[in-house]
Amino acid sequence: MKVYIESYGCTFNKADGQIMAGVLNENNIDLVDNIDDADVIIVNTCYVKLPTENKVIYKIQQLQENFPEKKIIVGGCMVEIDPEKLNKVGPNCSWIGPHQLNKTADVVTQTYCGEVVRECGFSKESKVGVAKVTDDSLIHIIQICEGCLGACTFCCTRFARGPLNSYPISDIVDEARQAIENGACEIQLTAQDTAAFGRDTGEKLSDLIKEVANLDGDFRVRVGMMHPKNILDSVDEIIEAIKLPKVYNFIHLPIQSGSDKVLKEMRRGHTIDQYLEIVDRFKSEIPDLTLATDIIVGYPTETDDDFLKTVDLLENVRPSLIHLSKYQHRKGAISSSLKEIPHETMKKRSKFLSEIKIEITQNENEELLDSHQNVLVVEIGSKGGFIAKTDSYIPVIVDDVNLGDFVRVKITDATSTYLKGAVE
Repeated sequence: MKVYIESYGCTFNKADGQIMAGVLNENNIDLVDNIDDADVIIVNTCYVKLPTENKVIYKIQQLQENFPEKKIIVGGCMVEIDPEKLNKVGPNCSWIGPHQLNKTADVVTQTYCGEVVRECGFSKESKVGVAKVTDDSLIHIIQICEGCLGACTFCCTRFARGPLNSYPISDIVDEARQAIENGACEIQLTAQDTAAFGRDTGEKLSDLIKEVANLDGDFRVRVGMMHPKNILDSVDEIIEAIKLPKVYNFIHLPIQSGSDKVLKEMRRGHTIDQYLEIVDRFKSEIPDLTLATDIIVGYPTETDDDFLKTVDLLENVRPSLIHLSKYQHRKGAISSSLKEIPHETMKKRSKFLSEIKIEITQNENEELLDSHQNVLVVEIGSKGGFIAKTDSYIPVIVDDVNLGDFVRVKITDATSTYLKGAVE
């Protein structure tokens, strides 16, 4: 029996796929890299946005049409968020929810034998310290907690991931230590909201970052997305942790809108002034900080005035990375009961922000021309060369290096998405 796993979506979901692969490997079930070689196919779904939903649905339908002889298992967020649609799309598919990964081998075996198995529901079982199989030994993902404390009106992911469940710092540090000993040079701490870590257990994100960053070895730590409301009372502690030499000078701090009115209607739990205060404190202490943020364009209650406030916010803050999403209704989300704004209005707003995004990131990167940067080589480039990351987590294309190298480069070119560098 041979199994192929295809994962969609975020870093956290990618790690779920690695856990499923680890469970199969421990049970002597063969994993294959080519779908044609598989007897069983696992589609590990993401459901955060409508385009991704459409992509995974098309994939499930395509697999059933093109490989009628193969068994299909659907995993990931769709299982918990939209079982009704999944049952229509794949009535003969087995399911495995994101909290049932330890049952992967049983689900695969029973499905291979002709049964339709559906393992769903929530569990407090830890995802730290379990066996993982990955095709990238340099970048190691650690899920530090699952679920969130939020009530964002536009979000359906929280229905799949459930209430906050933080894992012990000691277990996370042990996994990081083992990964570094096995050759990992980048540790990614991920969650639906890393800033919520420990709110249910009494531990602190800042302590976790410090303990991982103080491990022996040459590596870097990337801290995943943080909800602004959950770091309001711990900004200084997190800044001190991010300032450690082995931690990337990088934070992902979504704002979603520049309007306090819209933030309140989204139930984000913080104000624009609070967000700006957090950003100002980070930038004053970490001048080379890379700030990533998320913007939802065209929330149902977003007026022209609200939109212009978002424009002003971006031009004022000038985030280094801006993830833009056009608002679309999501299954079960509170805002899905509201009337969407006209498509043409949303399209115009999105285009306008896209142009601002390109201008900001282009200028940010051009400021680094002729500078000298320490970089960590982490990936092979899809169009040649290698992808390295600066200490501020900015991608640099370099040649004549080896994966895992720490090198010094001079920045020779800049685009809105990456830099080019020459090894010194």
